[in-house]
Amino acid sequence: MTLNSCRDACIAGFSISTGAASRLISGYDSYGNTCGQKNSKIEGVELSGRDQTDNKYVFFLDPCNIDILNRKIKSMALCVSRCPDIELKTYTDVKKFALQNGSELCSYDIPVSKYPSHGERSKKCPKLPVPPSNSLPVFHRCTPVDISCYAQFAEAFVTFVSDNSMLHRVIAGVMASKEIIMGLCVLALGTVHPKVAFYVLAVCGTGVLWWLYVDHKTNLTDQTATSPTPQQQVATDNVQALLVYAIFATVFTVILLLLLFFMRKRVALTITLFHVAGKVFTHLPLLALQPFWTFLSLMLFWVSWLGVLLFLGTAGSPVQSEEAGLVEYRISGPLQYMVWYHAVGLIWISQFILACQQMTVAGAVVTYYFTRNKSELPMTPIVSSMLCLTRYHLGTVAKGSFIITLVEIPRLILTYIHNQLKGKENACARCMLKSCICCLWCLKKCLMYLNQNAYTATAINSTSFCTSARDAFVILVENALRVATINTVGDFVLFLGKVLIVSCTAFVGVLSLNYQRDYTVWVLPLLIVCLFSWLVAHCFLSVFEIVVDVLFLCFAVDTKHNDGSPGREFYMDKEFVENSKNMAGRDRPEADGDGREMKPMVS
Repeated sequence: MTLNSCRDACIAGFSISTGAASRLISGYDSYGNTCGQKNSKIEGVELSGRDQTDNKYVFFLDPCNIDILNRKIKSMALCVSRCPDIELKTYTDVKKFALQNGSELCSYDIPVSKYPSHGERSKKCPKLPVPPSNSLPVFHRCTPVDISCYAQFAEAFVTFVSDNSMLHRVIAGVMASKEIIMGLCVLALGTVHPKVAFYVLAVCGTGVLWWLYVDHKTNLTDQTATSPTPQQQVATDNVQALLVYAIFATVFTVILLLLLFFMRKRVALTITLFHVAGKVFTHLPLLALQPFWTFLSLMLFWVSWLGVLLFLGTAGSPVQSEEAGLVEYRISGPLQYMVWYHAVGLIWISQFILACQQMTVAGAVVTYYFTRNKSELPMTPIVSSMLCLTRYHLGTVAKGSFIITLVEIPRLILTYIHNQLKGKENACARCMLKSCICCLWCLKKCLMYLNQNAYTATAINSTSFCTSARDAFVILVENALRVATINTVGDFVLFLGKVLIVSCTAFVGVLSLNYQRDYTVWVLPLLIVCLFSWLVAHCFLSVFEIVVDVLFLCFAVDTKHNDGSPGREFYMDKEFVENSKNMAGRDRPEADGDGREMKPMVS
């Protein structure tokens, strides 16, 4: 972490030392002058090196000429002392504004008196009419206050909206049901619980969806037979949406019941482990807050990363373009690879933050597992685990996250090449690229699973990353059958949990929107709510999955040191021990240790 912080500090320091920070905040004109300060002469640029102390704002001659692909404004920029706050319709108005306010809106080499008659006014003076503008709060750029200034985008959008009746209905539905959408998002946060009885809910929810479909179809038929209304198309859309929801729910419920019937014995072991994980959350309620802290940390890092990237975008040496003769700042030579190095940091530190979450959860769960008397648990095992991570194991998570980065980078490069060559490469090359991408993805998933178990081994024995990874791999191989059962069935059950959360939220949404039959289109509001609930379910159940994996590895270590006899009892719940014996096909797990108790992770 210290290395990554130094990396960001060095890149940001380079950007600031080259003037990138001041150019980013204050802006610069098309001749390389930074607004609001004195400037040095740039060789070959006649109008550079001007004193712009009094001219603090960047003014674009054609602010609406936006290049979306290159993410920049294709217009000459000047430093001015004041943004035009009124519309200027003629060059005479531009001249009057300059004389009254001392803010020259044409190029520096054109005298104010010649604004209306100068031969190059079409190139070096603002495009008429000049829209009224205000400066941004922090970044001193003159921005038009009227959004209709962006004519080409506004016209395209207005044309699309006026010609698309479906868009009208969708927007009306979202606006009419915005309170319901917000309420359902809150409901999604409240339904994240691993013990929800999703079998009964799946069957009941499917039945209710079919009932709603029949009810709405009957009402639609009656309305069509009597007096059709302008809302007829909206009602038809709702009936079709209900039919799709009902069919999907029916297929999902049938598959769920069949799988649970044929895999009931294997599911029993996983469900028992899930019950134990539920008890962990009962004793360690702060585990439920881990997704919030992780998400907050990721957001703070991404914002800082983006800030440094913006600094880099305005760093480097001034370069005059051959087409328009305007000055841009570009990094050349070896320093241009600094952007790529910064991109690697994005992947590595993101993985590092996720690894810190895994290590924190692992330390807290290990402490819980290897404490026989749960009333003797520390006051805050999560905080103790964080302190231990910060003091002893930052190098471990840095190594683990770096290994993932080494696999992720070539996968992203190959994915980029595949997208760039889409439609150009032959079938053999396309197949090879996809195969390599798939193999790297599988390798990444395997390494992430091994890393998680290595963090657990580190939490148990306080060993280094490589030693912990080796020990965890040996334990997983020795318990291959149970590992396969927990992973396959467990992942499937967790997937069902995510689907359940989304389904419950969508089901309540259908019932809520059922009272707005006259004007609400259901499709988009339900999609918004379902996407949000899926994100919530993924974040929280990912922590639950980590807890399950840590418990299983702790149990595997437990069986190596204890055999269940008096004085050498297992730490795990008896129900899971019995189910595990049946799965292993033997009376009891064999212990090869000396009976010593494993020590919990302490700070």
